[in-house]
Amino acid sequence: MVDGHQPLADSQWQVIAPLLPIHRKRRHCLRQVLDAMRYICRTGCQWRSLPTCFPPWPAVYYYFRRWQLLGLWQRLNEAVNQADRLAAGRAATPSLVCLDSQSVRLAPRIFEHRGLDGGKHVNGRKRQIVTDVQGRILACRVHAANGHDGVEALALLPARPSWGERLVTVVTDKGYRGCFARHLARLGLTHQLGSRPPSARGFVPVAKRWVVERTFA
Repeated sequence: MVDGHQPLADSQWQVIAPLLPIHRKRRHCLRQVLDAMRYICRTGCQWRSLPTCFPPWPAVYYYFRRWQLLGLWQRLNEAVNQADRLAAGRAATPSLVCLDSQSVRLAPRIFEHRGLDGGKHVNGRKRQIVTDVQGRILACRVHAANGHDGVEALALLPARPSWGERLVTVVTDKGYRGCFARHLARLGLTHQLGSRPPSARGFVPVAKRWVVERTFA
């Protein structure tokens, strides 16, 4: 354990291992490589600052980038989500999902994919996520904060996803009306608005959509 970081448990590795190319001999153990990536994700440290108890950072980054290009991260996410849903007594894939966005400020020197969210007065980037009703992240997209929610969400769900074989309803706020709602109709999905009452003051949990806010938090 490094700085409170817990390595993968055997039960977790049993879910992940079948999706990784572990059948041939390698210089570095892929389980340790994956633990190193989880450490970077958990702590936010620089690649070059990876502790020496993990494989060398160039090797870890090589696998990270290769798996990113191969779409392996998405497949891993789907496998883990399905296993967790089954353990919670639910079907492997959801029938209802929630979609929302959050604008985040960037450091002044970061200029790529940057914009001003005029509604929230945030100069930076916007992240959009799709979660099930318990808050598991099914898909995500990051773009400049000046991008309109509904327009940018078209790239988030360009077609019915592999995890959406049972999907029926997508819950959003009013920012996703218009082109995104029409896109969902073409996919055969129902668009449901989940917004707080106009008379509400302060923080008011909105049915179903509050789980997205919890995931962001």
